[in-house]
Amino acid sequence: MKFLKYFFGFLVTLGVLGLIVGLFAFMHFSKEVKLDADKLIHYHPEMTTRIYDRNGELIANIFKEKHRLYAPFEEIPPRLIEALVAIEDTVFFEHEGVNYEAILRALLKDIKAGKMKEGASTLTQQLVKNTLLTSEKKLQRKINEAILALKLETKLTKEQILERYLNEVYLGHRYYGIKTAALGYFRKSLHELDLKEIAMLVGLPQAPSKYDPTRHYDVSMSRANTVLARMRSLGWITETELKRYEAERPKVYNDSLTQNKLPYVVDQVLKDLSKEYPDILTGGYKVYTTIDSRLQAVAKEALAYGHQKILERGADKEGIDYSDLNGAMVVLDSHSGEVLALVGGVDYKQSTYNRATQSRRQPGSSFKPFIYQIALDSGYSLKSKLTDISRTFKYQDKDEEKEWQPKNYEKNFEGLITLHDALVHSRNLATINLVNTLGLGLVHRKIEQMGFKNVPNDLSISLGTFGISPLEMSSMYTIFSNYGTRLTPILVKSVVDYQGQEKVYEAKAQKVTKPEQAFLTTTILEDVIKKGTGRRARVKGLALAGKTGTTNEYKDAWFCGFSPEIEAIVWYGKDDNKPMYKETGGKAAAPAFAYFFREYLSLHPETKTEFDIPKGVRVVRGKHGTDYFTTISKPPKEIENVSSGTENKLLF
Repeated sequence: MKFLKYFFGFLVTLGVLGLIVGLFAFMHFSKEVKLDADKLIHYHPEMTTRIYDRNGELIANIFKEKHRLYAPFEEIPPRLIEALVAIEDTVFFEHEGVNYEAILRALLKDIKAGKMKEGASTLTQQLVKNTLLTSEKKLQRKINEAILALKLETKLTKEQILERYLNEVYLGHRYYGIKTAALGYFRKSLHELDLKEIAMLVGLPQAPSKYDPTRHYDVSMSRANTVLARMRSLGWITETELKRYEAERPKVYNDSLTQNKLPYVVDQVLKDLSKEYPDILTGGYKVYTTIDSRLQAVAKEALAYGHQKILERGADKEGIDYSDLNGAMVVLDSHSGEVLALVGGVDYKQSTYNRATQSRRQPGSSFKPFIYQIALDSGYSLKSKLTDISRTFKYQDKDEEKEWQPKNYEKNFEGLITLHDALVHSRNLATINLVNTLGLGLVHRKIEQMGFKNVPNDLSISLGTFGISPLEMSSMYTIFSNYGTRLTPILVKSVVDYQGQEKVYEAKAQKVTKPEQAFLTTTILEDVIKKGTGRRARVKGLALAGKTGTTNEYKDAWFCGFSPEIEAIVWYGKDDNKPMYKETGGKAAAPAFAYFFREYLSLHPETKTEFDIPKGVRVVRGKHGTDYFTTISKPPKEIENVSSGTENKLLF
């Protein structure tokens, strides 16, 4: 009876096999086949975009759903292919997509078990199943799988099929593709893998979760040793190699998928590129940023340092809530416009809002140097006299006439004061009177020509009463740090697509004033740090220039400055735009600026420490024996009293 049972089963198996083979042949050669293999023939999977800093250090992996780094066939080591074929499909290079002998063996086991248990799939069939079909164990799916595998083998070479398989296959830990898994598990490129590591990887497709070495290391080792034993049984490795690699226990890393080290930077890069590259999350680009990771770390530390000092000063003040206190910092190469560091907040985990690029805060007195630049370009000298006196301005608000009576921060008056000293000590009244004398229309037009946007057309412009982001402010300050030419900051140096085509980006340049004229303002800003409102920004051994900025009720504290080579913008404030407790730009932001430049000087002792003096600048001996700079093109214009009125109309 047993003989008859097995004989009957054998006949059934042959009949089923004949039917399937006949169906395969019919479908293979029929022009009516509806199943489509184009997705694999013209293969272009979702690929991870990688973002790097200026030195080639990986900042982040960016992907939509599948983390996949593509490896062309030439990048795949021969031994990896041997190991894969040994464990998954020994006769891969001999069959035409379907292994009929394996199907027969599987059918016999299925009949004996009373259900579909064995798959008998070739690598080609596995590729079809993983890419074009589902994994359900039904006869129709198996037939479709075989038909597509046969079709695929007529369209692609064996090498092309292997390339697609090894880039499509899921290898656990949300890693897709062999290159992704090699870097993820071992932090190695494919050519750096040894045989045990290769065996671990090719052993994963059978059960990626079960054999994931980050969760089941010993099980993964056992599976890898099975691969090695199979290679030995085929004679593809020696007994010595088998013993050597069986004993090996490679180090495995449990890295995060994105490895996002600089989230504020990455967020902004994606925002900047999304319009030009709508497939940025799936296109497999290599994005090389302008960021210096070391300086980014220093900027983050500097911002945290200043933030902590503000918290400490407010700790003993009743009614002061600093839970909403935050800050931002931007560091720029002054002469290329490349962003070296961009910190959008004290802690990204607490808030993803990027204050360096998204916030629009009033710059306060940090805006004043641009007004003084207009004055210098209009013929004023550093020694020209301005009136630092109180004035009342009347303006019409709808149907009501109102008055504006601005004050100096110190609440006193200097009377006549030099243009140089007015900016060094950030005198509000002298600045307002200067704008009034120059002409509001002229100043407003020049300010817009410089590149400022949404600036009010009234005298409040003198005190920086409009919104601007720290990144935008960094662009404006290149007028001084880049000797008269404004640069539009860039965060991305180049983008390389998956085919190797590269697009390079450069900062846009706008000439605003002559180098010698911008240098005059720089000399004033140097004295702001040496003996003015920015004394806390001083760094021994390094020439620095900059300006403090504080807005009404201490809502914003700025320090904007530069060395001979780089520029830094620091801002602190509360996200709800409520006041801080007497925190000025000089007290809150300048120390963070100094912290950064001390560390920068330590990292780069070779940096230029003195400002270059442009051609056309000359030294003039003043009336009281003091020397000061002026320019050949704009001879000194000594104006004893540029505005002596006590009342004027103010157009709001």
